[in-house]
Amino acid sequence: MRTRAANGVGVFLGLIALASAALAQDSRDAFTAYLDWVPISGAERNDVAGAGSATATLARSQLTITGCFAGLPAAATRAALHQGVATGARGPAIAELEIIKSADGTFTGGVELDREQRAALLAGHLYIQLHSERGVAPDGATLWGWLLTNQRAATNRCAMR
Repeated sequence: MRTRAANGVGVFLGLIALASAALAQDSRDAFTAYLDWVPISGAERNDVAGAGSATATLARSQLTITGCFAGLPAAATRAALHQGVATGARGPAIAELEIIKSADGTFTGGVELDREQRAALLAGHLYIQLHSERGVAPDGATLWGWLLTNQRAATNRCAMR
């Protein structure tokens, strides 16, 4: 009888621990992105340069993004969060980010994600794209990077330049 009660308490405590871990993980997740060149042709080689990094934290449906960039060929003009149909595939902008308009700077933003956007983030389909005065036509894109969970914490690639 005592063994059965002890086993029941052990199972109950184990279930509580699993539920707590799942809730803690679900309520706050971390993502990183390494920003690198957008696809270019040979003629655009002089218009794309630089690197960047970003970190993002998801708390329920609120995504908070901070990042930096350095070595752009000209001053940055805008930064946006985009949703692609897959990792590596372009898609429309879903939110604008605040950016320092220079060749080296930072960007930040907070975005309230709907269910579809949250699922896209968890699937690796959201990315950050930076634009500059000399970026690639038609929109001046220069750097991009996907927000992923399986990367190590984004090192400050801007400080390494």
